[in-house]
Formats: sequence, structure tokens, C-alpha cells
Amino acid sequence: MWWKTTVVYQIYPRSFQDSNGDGVGDLEGIRRRLPYLKDLGVGTIWLSPFYKSPMRDFGYDVADYCDVDPVFGTLEDFDRLLKEAHALGLKVLIDLVPNHTSDQHPWFLESKSSRNNPKRNWYIWKDPGPDGGPPNNWQSFFGGPAWTLDEGTGQYYLHLFLPEQPDLNWQNPEVREALYEAMRFWLRRGVDGFRVDVLWLLAKDPLFRDEPGSPFWRPGLPDRLRHEHTFTEDQPETFAYVREMRFVLDEFSEPGRERIMVGEIYLPLHRLVRYYRAGCHLPFNFSLITEGLPNWQPENIARIVEEYESLLTPWDWPNWVLGNHDQPRLASRLGESQARVAAMLLFTLRGTPTWYYGDELALPNGEIPPERVRDPAALRQKDRTPAGYHTLGRDPERTPMPWDTSPYAGFSTVEPWLPLNPDWPVRNVAAQEKDPKSMLHLVKRLIRLRQDPELLFGPYRTYWARNGLYAYLRGKGLLIALNFTDREKALDLPQEGRVVLSTHLDREEAVGNTLRLRPDEGVVVRLG
Repeated sequence: MWWKTTVVYQIYPRSFQDSNGDGVGDLEGIRRRLPYLKDLGVGTIWLSPFYKSPMRDFGYDVADYCDVDPVFGTLEDFDRLLKEAHALGLKVLIDLVPNHTSDQHPWFLESKSSRNNPKRNWYIWKDPGPDGGPPNNWQSFFGGPAWTLDEGTGQYYLHLFLPEQPDLNWQNPEVREALYEAMRFWLRRGVDGFRVDVLWLLAKDPLFRDEPGSPFWRPGLPDRLRHEHTFTEDQPETFAYVREMRFVLDEFSEPGRERIMVGEIYLPLHRLVRYYRAGCHLPFNFSLITEGLPNWQPENIARIVEEYESLLTPWDWPNWVLGNHDQPRLASRLGESQARVAAMLLFTLRGTPTWYYGDELALPNGEIPPERVRDPAALRQKDRTPAGYHTLGRDPERTPMPWDTSPYAGFSTVEPWLPLNPDWPVRNVAAQEKDPKSMLHLVKRLIRLRQDPELLFGPYRTYWARNGLYAYLRGKGLLIALNFTDREKALDLPQEGRVVLSTHLDREEAVGNTLRLRPDEGVVVRLG
């Protein structure tokens, strides 16, 4: 099963490579950079949305599930990209956005045209509450009520994100079949699967009850955190929808060519793992992002790994991720030295790793001046939080990929849609290719090392997790030791061995019964 041995590389298409000089990345730009991805060693690329869209949320507001937005190119561009990726041995996953559409999608334009329109029930419409306001207290992820009044028909429609992103009614079988046909459209073209956006939000409480208040909310936090999401997240009906999506994927699967589902699911681990049973191949495990990076301590990371491993059945395949288009950059969270340690962690844990574009350069969060802010979450909520844009904005982790020292870092021939990282003249692909000890070379080495059968399929066992050190065994012959501190540390080994890789990229040597780790160093030791 290819998805167990691959490394997934997420590409945010607007920010990877511009091929036509408009300052925005596109599909042709990605195609031209496929050799870089092959050389990096990843086996699968995941493309964030490139569908036709008004771009109110940069493609997550879909106006046509079966076409490419002109800013990214054409269907022919996609077909060419897919063909060349497959020729290089790369799998391609694309985003599926099934929870909501754009308010400019023909389905919604019909739905809002009349209460009697055949597509009225394709979206979630409700009469005003007793006070004439929204039907209940549900809040949008992007701030404010999750309901907007349509003056023409006198009812409110639900949108868990922007008002321009009305939620589809997944209780309606016609809606589900329309989405499944969209899946088939891309599967027939040859895609290898989907990353499914906000999978855990598809079903809503059929009684539309008010959500209970959260005891943890305080002024300054996002509006959505005012409540516990008892009635808008992880509803029982969701699992039936996941099973139906799996059936569609299985229509196109064959031995050695499984089509897979990766589910975006921000839930505690004990709830997350239930999505395996429903048929999701890889329910995204965000625990390192949500719990690990904010508390980067060996004891905490070991606890997370052990809890996850304990919840998995023999039929479940683990997965790990340290960054994405919605989260601050890894290097800005930990600093470059510990970002190297985190990379070694990601690529040596059991399961499929997902890597975010640019993190192989230790790319930092971008610096976005107020006049350059583009993220709708930031623009809608900047006045609601004391910290302003950068508390909620996602622009800093979406800045363009710096390729070289040519104008605009080789990303474009004009000013990019977001500013480049300030240090792009020295932090770029070409510069790190020339530096044998760069983060880029470390990631390449880690991806190659991960093909060792012990790392691919060997069991995990915690060896040590205290006093700033985290060490674990993979299979019978590998020990990974990570120093989370800026001080030298020593670790007693179960037997002699040999260091085969250090995050400093300057050490391959025999080691006795005591392993000495330099500050901010991770090593892989082959025992025996």
C-alpha cells in the first residue's frame, strides 16, 4: 500500500511557482518544479484548492468543483502536471472541499432564488429566531454568527466560515451524490486521492440546538471559542458520509493503485481514531501541532506518541504532521535548531509523514504589513483581538517559495501576491543546495533514511523521555535520540552502535555504551 511508505508534501499553489508573471503561483509552475520534488525524495504531492473560485478564501470557496480557476491555469495544465508527476513516480492528492461552496456557485444561486427552488434544500436554511435574529448561537470560524439573513427569502443560511461560503446540506442525498460525482470527475482523470477539508464538520445537529458556553473563553479569543461545539462538530452522521466517500474511492482502486482519503479532523486523539473505522485511510493527526509544539518537552511528546500508538488497531496506519497552510511555520515556533530536531522526529516516527512546502528551508513566518494582509480570517477579526492580524491571520505561513537570488527569488518576475521572507537572498533553495549542512540537505537525508524497513514498518517503543532528552526505538535495530535543550546531554545506550545521521550533518561514527548529544542535536543510532 503506497500510502504507508510515502512522504506527503503539501503545496499551496498560489505560493509555489508563478509561470506566467502575474505574481501568483499556478499549476504550470508546479509542473516545472516536479524535478525538485523528486530530488527531495517525497513520494506524494498534495495540492491545496485550484478550483474555479471568487477567491474570497483563496479557493476554499468553490464555484465549480470540476474546473480550474484561470489564475491557476486550465484543466489541460492539470492533466499535464498529473501525467508528468506520475511519470516521475509521484502520486497526486487534491483538496476536496465538501462542507461548503462559494455563494457564487450555481447551486447556491438557485437555492437562494426562492424557497420553492428544487435546490433550496441543498443548503441549510432556517427561519429567524424568536427575536428576529439568527436561529441559534452558532459561531463562524472566521468571526461573528454562523448565520446570514437573505433578505429576498426572509431566511438565514448557515456558514461555518465566511458568509460567502454557505454550508451544504449533507442530509440531502442529492447533495452527497453531486459531491461524489465531483470526486469521480477527478478520479477518472487519474488523481490518487483527496485531502478532505473539514471532514469532521459535515454533519450538523438536526435539531439545531444552541451550543453550550465554554468555561475557557475570555475576551480577546476568537468568537468561535465562546462555545463548546457539541452540535456542529463530529456528529454521529459524519461516519456514514465518510463510508460513502470511501465507497467512491474503492470504485477506482486496484491492487497497488489504491485511491485514498486524508481527512482534515481537528479532534482529540481518542475521537480522531474512530474515523479509521469509518473508512478514512489517514485521519490527519494534528497532535504534534496542537499539543506538541506549544509544549515542546520530551515528556509531553512521548505522551502524545504513546497515547496515539495505544489507540491504533493493527489495521490503522499512523500519520504525523508539523505544519500546514493554517498553522505558523515550524521554524518560527521552535527556531531553526529545534526545527531540525522536529524534522528528525517526524521522519522517524511510525507512520506517514506530511511535510509543508518551504519547511525544508526552515522558512520562517513571513512579515506581512497591514496593507498587504490578504487572509479573510485576519481581516474579519483584526479588531476583535488585542494582538490584531497576526493572532488569526494565516498569511505568514503562505508566503512564496524562495528558489534563488534572482529578482523575486525566482518565484515570479513581478511582485508576488504576498511578500517574500525577509531573508530570501540567503534562505532559498539554490543557497541551501550548495550548503552540505543545510536544513534542505537534512530533510533529503531523513527522507532517504526513512526507506529503511525498520523505520517504515518497525514497531515504536519509548526508551527515554526526561531531563531534556527524548529517545525511542524503532524495530530491533534503530534508536533515535533527540536533545530538546541548548546544553550537552548524555544517554546510556542498551548496546554499542553507530551514529548514521545527526541533525548537524557532521557525524557518522561508532558509539559505545554512552551517547553524547550536543545542544539541539538529534541522532539516529544503528545498534549492534
